[in-house]
Amino acid sequence: MRHLIRDVYSGGGYVFATKAADIARSAGYANPAKLASNENPYPPFPNAVRKAYGALEVCNRYPDEKMRELKDALAARHGDYTFVTGVGMDGVIETTLRALIDPGDRVSVSVPTFSFYGLAVRAQGGEFVGIGREDDFTVDPEVFIRKSKGCKLSFLCSPNNPSGTVTPPEVVAEILEGIDGLLFLDNAYVDFCDTDYRSLMKKYDNLIIGMTMSKAYGLAGMRVGYAFIPEWFEEYYNRAQTPFVMNSVSAAAAAGALEEPAYIEGYVSSVREWRKRFETETRFKAVPGGANFVMFDVSPYRGDEMVEMLAEKGVIVRSCTSFPGLGDNYIRVSIGEDWECERFLEVFNPL
Repeated sequence: MRHLIRDVYSGGGYVFATKAADIARSAGYANPAKLASNENPYPPFPNAVRKAYGALEVCNRYPDEKMRELKDALAARHGDYTFVTGVGMDGVIETTLRALIDPGDRVSVSVPTFSFYGLAVRAQGGEFVGIGREDDFTVDPEVFIRKSKGCKLSFLCSPNNPSGTVTPPEVVAEILEGIDGLLFLDNAYVDFCDTDYRSLMKKYDNLIIGMTMSKAYGLAGMRVGYAFIPEWFEEYYNRAQTPFVMNSVSAAAAAGALEEPAYIEGYVSSVREWRKRFETETRFKAVPGGANFVMFDVSPYRGDEMVEMLAEKGVIVRSCTSFPGLGDNYIRVSIGEDWECERFLEVFNPL
């Protein structure tokens, strides 16, 4: 019955770092340094855990379909904006595509970047249009605008995954003024840099800013995504979204975490310190960035080769070969706990 499967799912799919973990275990490392998934390595905030437990006690009931508590917490954290939620950033992306894209519609994506954009576009029947970045991984707005001609939706990640590159707000504004459709600006890692794009929401009605609780707020396992959207888009997003899409425990934990914004300050400070060390204390070329990871050019090694070499020494990192528009000589290394970062530097430099 395999002939019934759609072509888009007959091969490929999202790439996980499981092979490296298997290699590390085979080499005798029961607790390797896990620096492949851009996670916050520390436990959730106490208030997030407390609220999650409270929600468990009433999880026999469906969650609030309007997510009032979570949206109130988002408003208290960010201000007066229109918010929507989803199961991780992925869920927000998929719902946005369902609301906008018919089969054959063109969707532009600044590459190299998070591969899920392309997977989700093709799953919706859209046509993926990759727009290459400059050699230093910055975005040329004129090129982006020209190649996005006729596209209903465009994707731009800043700080970008996997390069970490930060696109200035003025460049994003130029793109918003020049494109035909909406721009989905993925801000999953924005908490780790000094750039703020939220003021653009007040000026442009073709901007969506996607956010997540998986990174700075330490709720990767809860799968909580949200987005700032133009007010006009809210009713259409809600129509396209799966009923009761986010569970009540995840929503409560996210609301609790948002009530303790100061709790992330120590982690963000640590990320910035280690990011600087990664960029300056390694013999391989690091790409300057603003996220909780650093991308390295490991030439003459291939990315997959370097991942295996590091895994054999108890350090799990991510090969970037699966990212569209990027060569096969790059790895991405997350900022973990201090001992994990020290371990990485200890084994990386002698290679």
